[in-house]
This record gives sequence, C-alpha cells and structure tokens, in this order.
Amino acid sequence: MRAVIQTSVGGPEVLFVAEQPDPSPGPGEVLVRVKAAGINPVDGAVRGGFYPLLGEPPFILGWDVSGTVEALGAGVTAFNVGDEVFGMPRFPKQAGAYAELATAPADEMAAKPAAIDHAHAAALPLAGLTAWQGLVRHGGLKAGQRALIHAGAGGVGHLAVQIAKVLGAYVIATVSPDKTDFVRALGVDEVIDYTRDDFIGKAGNVDLVLDPIGGDHADQSLEVLRDGGVLVSLLNVHDATRAKASAHDIRVERMSVMPDRDGLVELARLVEASKLSPHVAKTFPLDQAGAAHAFLATRPIGKVVLTA
Repeated sequence: MRAVIQTSVGGPEVLFVAEQPDPSPGPGEVLVRVKAAGINPVDGAVRGGFYPLLGEPPFILGWDVSGTVEALGAGVTAFNVGDEVFGMPRFPKQAGAYAELATAPADEMAAKPAAIDHAHAAALPLAGLTAWQGLVRHGGLKAGQRALIHAGAGGVGHLAVQIAKVLGAYVIATVSPDKTDFVRALGVDEVIDYTRDDFIGKAGNVDLVLDPIGGDHADQSLEVLRDGGVLVSLLNVHDATRAKASAHDIRVERMSVMPDRDGLVELARLVEASKLSPHVAKTFPLDQAGAAHAFLATRPIGKVVLTA
C-alpha cells in the first residue's frame, strides 16, 4: 500500500509517500480501505516532535479515517466487508490513517453517515468527539445555559457550536473577523471578534467555556464564568489557574479525546438529522500531505482532509 511516512521530525517537508506492507486485521479488528483521512493540529505537533505521542520516527500519522471495510478480523460481527465506516481508532497510539489501508478495533468504528461523503466523514471523528465529550461528558452542558466556544470557526470549534445549539444552549463564539459570517450561519447567538474586542468585557455569566488555546487564555476565561461554572480545556492548565478557579467554585476539566463508538453514533445521528455539518476547507491527495499540513497552519475554517 501507499502511505505517508516520516523518518524524522520537522516541518511539513518531512512527510513523503512510500510503499509499505499491507496491514492485516487482528482479532476484533477491521481492515479499512481508506477513502479519506482528516488532519488535526495534533498531527502537526506530532510531526514536528513537539508532542511525541508516537515515539521516534518512522511512523504514519493520522487518526481520522473514513472508508470501506476490506476484511474482518476474528470475532468481528458488527460489520460486513463493503460497509462504509468512520472513526478515530487507537488514539493516542498510532492508527496510521494517512494510508490506503488501515486496521482499527471494530468497537472504535461506526457506520459512516450516508448523508455525507467520505471527505466530510473523515473531518468529523477527532474534532467531533472532542466537542461532544467536552460539552456533554466533561462539561455537562444543558438547555438554557450559556456556553463560550473559543476559536469557534476551527476544527473543533465549528462542530462544538453546532452541538451546543442542539443541546439548547445560548452560544457565544470568538473568531477572527473574516470568520464571523460563517459562525453566524451555524446559529451562534453572539460573535466576538477577538482581534478587536476583549472577550472578558463582552461575555459574562457563562456556564461553560470550551478552550482549545490553554495557558493564559484559560486563566482569562475564568473571568467570564459564573461561580459554579466549568472550564473545559483541551490543553494543560496552570496550577495557579486551578487555584483561582477553586476559589470561585469553578470546575476545571483538562480533557483529552478518547475513542468512543457511542459518541460516533451520536455524531452520525446528528449529521443524518441535518443538525451537524462538518466543514471541509480543502482536500489534498496523499502525495500532497506536506502541503495539506502547511495549509492547516494558516488556520482555515473547519477541517483539512487527505483523500486516498
């Protein structure tokens, strides 16, 4: 099979296509003919050596996958050969989604939503599960509450604002000025241009903040949370921020997304009901993975996807 590999860490230029042995599914696994693989910021961090999840190269990046079942491992009964599936297998271990073939635990995959193509399905798992787990499982967001979603037009953000609206929340999103129309079209109730306005002065009495930025930004987010609110951070939170939050009875949840078949099924249900729509900014073929990573670094709206 053809796969995107890297033999050293570095910039997008370290990614190249090479022939690799075809994988075989083990017990409880499926072999997937990859039609599309989503790219996420964590991919770039691992590629550059800043987040060494996979150890030293060589390795194959990618966790978001959408494709068709090519073969079944022993004991798999949930799928048949030819089924269209999508998922985020094995995270944070190697899943090897940037390839023509990939194996995955069957219980970490779900039926691809028929309403969208493989490119859009591949844009959904990691970002969608991050948004779902952050808002629902870590944040406990309920109808009538106020949610502030930072980077509301990003990969996680544009899905999070839609999920928050489905849950019945009043949604505030921070974005750059060129992305305000996009998030308004998603149903956001209040848009804050972070290049012009201080969100602390614009948002207040918030029940939940979803923060993909971390650091000082997480600390600042405490200022808009009501006592008893929750800060859900996708990155590390300073000890001083935790202490400050505790003084105001604010719960701090540092989350890392996990494989979640039930979550995938719920995301697919929302897509089929036209309540959730992943946005793909651009697709690239496998042999342009480096260009795809460089494009993602420009912070486009939504997701970037490789097509096999």
